[in-house]
Amino acid sequence: MSAPKPRANLADVPAYVPGKPSQPGSFKLSSNENPHPPLPEMVAAAVAAIESMNRYPDMGATAMYQALADYLDVDVDRLASGTGSVGVLYHLLQAFCDPGDEVVYAWRSFEAYPIAATVSAATSVQVPLTPEGGHDFAAMAAAVTERTKVVLVCTPNNPTGNAVTHTQVAEFLTQVPEHVVVVLDEAYREFVRMDDPLDALALAATHDNVVVMRTLAKAYGLAGLRVGYMVAHPDVAAAVRACALPFGVSHVAQVAAIAALNAAPELMRQVDAIAAERDRVLVALREQGWQVPPAQGNFVWFGIGDQAMEFAAAAEAAGIVVRPFAGDGVRVSIGEPEANDRLLRLAAGFREASL
Repeated sequence: MSAPKPRANLADVPAYVPGKPSQPGSFKLSSNENPHPPLPEMVAAAVAAIESMNRYPDMGATAMYQALADYLDVDVDRLASGTGSVGVLYHLLQAFCDPGDEVVYAWRSFEAYPIAATVSAATSVQVPLTPEGGHDFAAMAAAVTERTKVVLVCTPNNPTGNAVTHTQVAEFLTQVPEHVVVVLDEAYREFVRMDDPLDALALAATHDNVVVMRTLAKAYGLAGLRVGYMVAHPDVAAAVRACALPFGVSHVAQVAAIAALNAAPELMRQVDAIAAERDRVLVALREQGWQVPPAQGNFVWFGIGDQAMEFAAAAEAAGIVVRPFAGDGVRVSIGEPEANDRLLRLAAGFREASL
């Protein structure tokens, strides 16, 4: 007697590799988390919400949607939410991709992209990054076919850290058919400090096929509660909401999200501090001789290919947990100053030993 067989394409789903947890005395720099503890008012709001955990959350996320709409200055009907931006991405691909449809994205990029595409029975079309770790928009435009339903643009790109400019994306949109959904995945947008930064909301306001996808996990310190959202044309947002898991965003998460939005000024000061630490680390690594991409997220990228696992092992021995991508490189989150200093000592020693 044989067990029921799942869809054949599930055998092709790549495994998601989460950031490895830290051990006592070590620093976890593997998951791009905000190293600052949550603000007291956010904790208080979440604790108060727990007192009604015997009740279902608001399935329509009414108060959270209104808080997001006010914060972003967009209409409520342009919003959809999910358990992190990954959850929103799953719902979007489910809403727009039939089996065999194509999803175009740069690679290497966010490792959830091929997983979400395969689960949706869509076909991934991976376009190589430029040698500097950025998006090759000419190649991406050329990769769009009559089967393309969705294009994903991760900016800043995870794991390389490069961010696209507004001019680049605006030009790219002129080359993409209007029926193709273009997702601007801005999980790390708050950390961007560069000329001509992407104004994704402005593009979404003038292009009905543009979707802006964001999260409260990184800059807002809610990684453990999983709140992501998107801004899109009302018809697109409605389709994504129709695919959403009922009651997917918990009551505690909704309340904490509202508290985080209300505390945005203080949280953005934390972000400023993280960005300053990132820039300090970036300058120091380049002074050591590392060819590090222009980091715009809350992490740095070591494109060291086959040495990735060796570097990760050396980091663990030094009390730092990093995120290696075998054969490609290592992504290291910006953490506390002491953790960043450990990284710099490790990097200097590793490079010297490799020369």
